[in-house]
Amino acid sequence: MVIETFRNGDAIAVYRRFRDRGRLTPPGLRYISSWVTEDLCRCYQLMETEDLELLNQWMAHWSDIVDFEVRSVITSQDAGVRIAPLLGSQ
Repeated sequence: MVIETFRNGDAIAVYRRFRDRGRLTPPGLRYISSWVTEDLCRCYQLMETEDLELLNQWMAHWSDIVDFEVRSVITSQDAGVRIAPLLGSQ
């Protein structure tokens, strides 16, 4: 999960670059989906790759107008499988 905070709350700069140049993802980095806060200041993007360097390359294209936080996530189903042995019988 990539959490993007638009510098100075400037969604216009981000959307202008996206309009003009596209997502700028290198081959091997897959965009899944995204959600933007109603105030247009932050975007939550789900991306997928086996190579974190590809994610770094992609973020470099945007780092002048976006601050990034990256979190590895798993599906709720996978979390349930992982936690089930720890729940006990109660």
